[in-house]
Amino acid sequence: MEGGGARNVSAAAAQTKGSGDDGSCKPLPPCCIKAKAGVPESEAKCHATVVSGWFTESHSRSGQTSKVRYFNNPMWPGEAHSLKVEKILYQARSPYQEVLVFESSTYGNVLVLDGIVQLTDKDECAYQEMVTHLALCSIPSPKNVLVVGGGDGGVLREIAKHDSVETIDICEIDQLVIDVCKDFFPHLYVGYEDPRVRLHVGDAVDFLRNAPEGKYDAIIVDSSDPIGPAQELVEKPFFQTIARALKPGGVLSNLAESMWLHTHLIQDMLSICRETFKGGVHYAWASVPTYPSGAIGFLLCAKEGPPVNFLTPVNPIEKIEGATTAGKEMRFYNSQIHRAAFVLPTFARRELEAHCTFTEKKKPEKPTAKPVKMKIMRGSAITAS
Repeated sequence: MEGGGARNVSAAAAQTKGSGDDGSCKPLPPCCIKAKAGVPESEAKCHATVVSGWFTESHSRSGQTSKVRYFNNPMWPGEAHSLKVEKILYQARSPYQEVLVFESSTYGNVLVLDGIVQLTDKDECAYQEMVTHLALCSIPSPKNVLVVGGGDGGVLREIAKHDSVETIDICEIDQLVIDVCKDFFPHLYVGYEDPRVRLHVGDAVDFLRNAPEGKYDAIIVDSSDPIGPAQELVEKPFFQTIARALKPGGVLSNLAESMWLHTHLIQDMLSICRETFKGGVHYAWASVPTYPSGAIGFLLCAKEGPPVNFLTPVNPIEKIEGATTAGKEMRFYNSQIHRAAFVLPTFARRELEAHCTFTEKKKPEKPTAKPVKMKIMRGSAITAS
């Protein structure tokens, strides 16, 4: 994920700013005061987001920073997430964003873009494996795959485990992200070493507009949060462009935020995707410790054509030759996790189901068809057709 994506940190958390716009702050909880006091204040000088040896996402709505406060982020109001910093390994600014890499005490190396953590050594596997295999294991023999974003190379690494894939295109806007991951995250960058990979450095929206119609079996969007410039990536024109580039029956796997914090965004995305992808739209989720709330979601969408059943892997990873051999072992994903990912907690099922109520198309024999609610299938998974 690049450009300020949804990967943020969680180790010591504090809610210190009021929910209003007056900037009022609550006292730091005792646990956070103790943590701050444990390291000399001089260590905060190593980077603006490091407070007394702790990395903290500290951007307020106005973009201001502070060495002593935990500010709200527009995507995670009222929360702050921190990791203990051992050493700053790299810091620079590209034409698009600030890039920071530091060594943490518990999660290994950490990649930060514009003050927001994108991935860590310890738990990157959960996101990379799920966003990839939920899509590719739901269709038989995927051949042409596109990655939007994903400059770290982790999604490429996972796609390469599918021996049926013939070409892997990736469109990443920031060359510096690629170069930094080569140096500090070699276990992710290994994805670029597969001969099937074709790198395109540039704007993904333009790339998709120029892509041949019906080219891809699967498109994986490893994007940033839907705020600021990335807002374009969760709007209907973008999804329509993706649908155009997919083959009939082709699939999209798209970041879909946290059901604990962003049900309003998920509802909007479900509505847009249901209008665009007539083969089916599903919401899945996974547990990732360093995400806000410890969870992240995915939208799985199918273009109209050969039927796609996301809920049961028709192309199970365990049966793909070489996919689980030495050096390619899965750390998170398996076929059981695949099925479970579509089972939603009651509160999320209720909120998404209520939002996705729809009216059936009128049939000749029943011109006044009544509204019908979205079906809940197989363990309360959300599906739209």
